[in-house]
Amino acid sequence: MTTLIVGATGATGRLLVKQLLDQGEKVKIIVRSANSLPETLKQNNQLSITEASLLDMTDSELLRQVEGCCAVASCLGHNLTFKGMFCHPRSLVTEGVQRLCRAIEKTRPDVPVKFILMNTTGNQNIQAGEKVSIAETLTIGLIRYLIPPHADNEIAAAYLQSNFGSNHKLIEWAAVRPDSLINEEAFTEYDVYSSPTRSAIFDAGKTSRINVAHFMSQLIINDYTWGKWKRQMPVIYNASS
Repeated sequence: MTTLIVGATGATGRLLVKQLLDQGEKVKIIVRSANSLPETLKQNNQLSITEASLLDMTDSELLRQVEGCCAVASCLGHNLTFKGMFCHPRSLVTEGVQRLCRAIEKTRPDVPVKFILMNTTGNQNIQAGEKVSIAETLTIGLIRYLIPPHADNEIAAAYLQSNFGSNHKLIEWAAVRPDSLINEEAFTEYDVYSSPTRSAIFDAGKTSRINVAHFMSQLIINDYTWGKWKRQMPVIYNASS
């Protein structure tokens, strides 16, 4: 099986690449520059690297990237700098998801392609009936207004929910929602829930990036895990969180 990963040079994306390669999977990545990738990854003959800006690629180029892939994973995110959060492209995640999904549809795959989106617990799954306090609602609304990347994450997940329901035969999806991200050397036990079990604003838990990568890899390669969480927005916490 082959998986295409975008956002592969990010802190979580590169861990997902390694997780899949370590399990013998073939991986394709689109990156602006491969220089920031570890040499051990670049030298793996199971990894195919395309150096390009995702949003600048033509439709034909994107179609060639997704063709033959059983899964596409987006670990796209905005750099936590003024330019990264407030300058173009402010809809990096949404535009990336939309263009990739349109490319997948054009390939007309015989089996639905899995689309895994890395998202955030701050994104409330309204369609699933999730409710938060008035204080959290007001705070999230302020964040949405002041910090464009949050709205970008919300719109990207909403696009998947609205366009790829149970009757869609070409794409299935899951949006993984970690809480406050931390770095750990090795993956540990973690818990996955259909909805947050604590406030993302006032009682945030912790989720290590390597655990997020492990869970995303399981969604890709483990049919039971995928069957349990497809078309959902699972929330992941470290077990001790």
